[in-house]
Amino acid sequence: MPLLQVRDFPQDLYDRLGQAAELDRRSIAQQATVLLRESLGSPESAIARRRQALREASRMAEMTPPNNLDPVQLIREDRER
Repeated sequence: MPLLQVRDFPQDLYDRLGQAAELDRRSIAQQATVLLRESLGSPESAIARRRQALREASRMAEMTPPNNLDPVQLIREDRER
């Protein structure tokens, strides 16, 4: 596996990277790899993800519950259990 060395890496970024790694229970090297992988994803894939999310949101907005399902009634029934 290739080795990456970064010279003159800013201390504040290193500290933030360490904090993020700790929160995600990763090593600093693992966290750097994850962040680089996410940030270097192709712009087309980000656009495709946004388009897919918009299509899904539109589809969900068009969905209506069946006529025989009354949300208020369902909540009442659930509370009575």
